[in-house]
Amino acid sequence: MSPDTASITLARTPLAGASRHGFVIGLAGWSGSGKTTLAEQLIGALTARGRDVATIKHAHHQFDADVPGKDSHRHRTAGAHQVLVSSALRSVLFTEHGTGGDRPLDELLAALAPADIVLVEGFKREPIPKIEIYREAVGKPPLWPGDEWIIATATDMKLEPQTDGAPAIVLDLNDAAAIADLICGLAGADKQT
Repeated sequence: MSPDTASITLARTPLAGASRHGFVIGLAGWSGSGKTTLAEQLIGALTARGRDVATIKHAHHQFDADVPGKDSHRHRTAGAHQVLVSSALRSVLFTEHGTGGDRPLDELLAALAPADIVLVEGFKREPIPKIEIYREAVGKPPLWPGDEWIIATATDMKLEPQTDGAPAIVLDLNDAAAIADLICGLAGADKQT
């Protein structure tokens, strides 16, 4: 059963980079709550419905997606602040940020090619509509009581909508199809104010 989106009016995000995309939605939650697993399922469900999906993933730690010894890695270690690797199948842009801290979400959204839907994993404090992924077993409090941007909760526990400060929409975390229905309903509705 598809969630009812008729009663939801989305606030317009103040992030200018979001305007180049059809709809930007965050997947927020504590580490270990299942954000990446759900994102993977949603990407499949949304693309199967003909939606062009892009993602942004926040990493709390240093990472390197490049391969030591490859030409791109050699360019970076030689001092290039950006390296773009391209083939017939894909392109990857590596950008070194030094110690300047995390890049603002607005900047990252502006860097993406336009998409029907952008799933943002992490960035839980950003002013974008979000679905909270909540598992009581993680041992952390829910985010929804203090975040007006959380419009729905996907959880594996029994929770009644609009009780204890819960959002109006509560979804089964294990039902990616229903969560994709919600996202498509919101993305298709021109209700942003």
